Amino acid sequence: MRLAVVGAGSIGLAVAWRAAGRGADVTVYDPDPGSGASRVAAGMLAAVTEAQFGEEELLPLMAESVDAWPAFAEKLEDASGAAVGYRDVPTLMVGLDDGDRAEIDRQASLYRSSGRAFEALNGRASRKAEPLLTHRTRGGVLVPGDHAVDPRALHAALLAAVERAGVRIRAERVDDPASLDADQVVLAAGCGSAAFGLPIRPVRGAVLRLRAAPGQPVPRTTVRGWVQGHPVYVVARDNGEVVVGATSDERGFDPTTGTAGAVHDLLRRSIDLVPEIAEYHLDEVTVGFRPAAPDNLPLLGRLDERTIAATGHYRHGIALVPATAEHIAALTAGEASAVHEAFDPLRFEEGS
Repeated sequence: MRLAVVGAGSIGLAVAWRAAGRGADVTVYDPDPGSGASRVAAGMLAAVTEAQFGEEELLPLMAESVDAWPAFAEKLEDASGAAVGYRDVPTLMVGLDDGDRAEIDRQASLYRSSGRAFEALNGRASRKAEPLLTHRTRGGVLVPGDHAVDPRALHAALLAAVERAGVRIRAERVDDPASLDADQVVLAAGCGSAAFGLPIRPVRGAVLRLRAAPGQPVPRTTVRGWVQGHPVYVVARDNGEVVVGATSDERGFDPTTGTAGAVHDLLRRSIDLVPEIAEYHLDEVTVGFRPAAPDNLPLLGRLDERTIAATGHYRHGIALVPATAEHIAALTAGEASAVHEAFDPLRFEEGS
C-alpha cells in the first residue's frame, strides 16, 4: 500500500513511522519539516492538568496516549538511536492567591472525573514537592502521571526513525492531495490543513526558552500555576533548558503583534511562581500557531475512502502523538477505526 502523508510535524512523522512499520510504502510531503507547532510546543504530557471543561470527550484519548508514551518513547529511541527527552517527573499545579486556588479546586472536579490519580496539597506541601516555588504558594494538586517530553528532540528522533524505516521525505508543498500518487493520503499539516478545506483555525501562542547555568537549580517537577487568574507553566529539561509558556490569542497568522507584551507577562508571572527564573538566561522567544477545530477537539478519521484527517490537535499535539499514530496507521491499513465519533472530521458538515 502506497501512503502519502501531508505534513512532517511530529503527528505526520509518527503516522508515517507506524505505517511503515506495518509494511506501507510511505512518502511524506512538507516544504519545511518541523517548522510548525512541533518546534514551539513545550511537550507537556498531561491527561489530568490539560483537562478542560467542555472538552470532556477528549479525556479517554488523552489518557490512552499519555499512558502509551513511555513505551512509545523507548521504541522510538531504539528505532532512531536518539533520545527524545522524556521525563517521568510529576506535574505540580499551584495557585498564588485565594482566587487562583479556588480555580484549581474548581478544575479538580473535572480531574476527578478522569479517574486518574492526583493529590491535593496545601502551600507547605506544595513547596516541599517543588522547593523552587515561591513562599506565596497557597496550594494545589500533584499529578504523578502527567509527564513531559522535549518536542524538538522528539521531532529529530522521528525524522531519523522514518528515514531508517525507508520513508521518503519530499520538501514539496502540496496544493491538491488528489494529485498525489498514493493509495491513501493522510492530511497532517496542522494549521496548513485549512488549505484543504478542513475547519482549522490558528491559535497563536508565545513561548520562552531560558537556560540555567551549570549547577544552577531548575524545577524538579513540571510546574503549572495560576497567577492572579492567569495560567502559566514552567517545564524543565535535563540539559538545563527551561520552557515558559504560553500566551493564547486568535489574530490569524500575525507572528509578531503583542510579542513584547507577551514576553513581559510570561516572565512576570513565571517569576512570581518560581523566583529562580529571574536568574536564568533568556535564550529564545518563539511564536507559534496551534491548529484548532471549532470545538477544540481534533479531526481524526476518514474524509473519504482515500483521504484521512489527522489534524486539529490544538494544545495537545505532542501528548496525542502515540494514540494518533496508532489509530491513523491502523486506518490506512484498512482496519476498523477505534477513534471516538467525537473526533469525526466530517462532524461540522450540514446533516452530519
